[in-house]
Amino acid sequence: MPELPEIETIRRGLVPLLMGRKVREVRVRERRLREPIAVRGLARLRGATITGIRRRSKYLLLETDSGLTLLIHLGMTGQLWVADAARPRRPHEHVVIALDDGRELRFADARRFGLLRLLKSDVAHRDPRLKGLGPEPLNGGLTGETLYRATRGRKKPVKNFLMDTRAIAGVGNIYACEALYRCGLNPKRAVRRIGRAAWDRLVANLRDVLNESISAGGTTLRDFLNAEGDVGYFAVSLRVYDRAGEPCGRCGARIRRIVQAGRSTFYCPRCQPR
Repeated sequence: MPELPEIETIRRGLVPLLMGRKVREVRVRERRLREPIAVRGLARLRGATITGIRRRSKYLLLETDSGLTLLIHLGMTGQLWVADAARPRRPHEHVVIALDDGRELRFADARRFGLLRLLKSDVAHRDPRLKGLGPEPLNGGLTGETLYRATRGRKKPVKNFLMDTRAIAGVGNIYACEALYRCGLNPKRAVRRIGRAAWDRLVANLRDVLNESISAGGTTLRDFLNAEGDVGYFAVSLRVYDRAGEPCGRCGARIRRIVQAGRSTFYCPRCQPR
């Protein structure tokens, strides 16, 4: 699944390609996504000019001068990129937004778990998908102090806490594993047992791994493409994720895999003992 760095990489790539472009046409080839696409609603984008491209958690928001915002979530296998209109179609292209410069914004999704929804811009923040999200991990509002205070008395494992979008917006499985490894925290440790200094280190390491991935262009996942259809290449820097049975780069112990809340967790039992 594309995670925060992949979505931010796409957002940054889309800005120079889409800003100021006018929508000429919207073509929906398959409306059966996670929620059925409102075809007539999406057609209201015709004639609108794109004025802003934001990210909130793992959502992209394309703002227009018509007072409408297109909310996009890539789900498990979604892809979003800009291509010349003459470029051949790729498999599973479900939505095409034709632009006034002869290019197209294309959305593909093999498993159809993605989402495209048109919102009124002035009330977009009230949408249920956005309303309950926690602070962004890359913003200054997220601090070790705020997380320390929020977790007193709570028994939830720290890995599960990091992936709770109500606590922190958009930290996915890969980056939760990597940040915990970097600061030496066991993913099963209860959040109430983590002290203030450890939360400071965890926030710093989380920001580091996210920013490094964004700089590298996103993690290489089978389904991830950036805004121009190229793959990311951060996977070469992953230290524990998807490396079960391989030696730890620090101590040589074998990386372990466990399952938490239905998701795979990877960690080093020697570097993350408790």
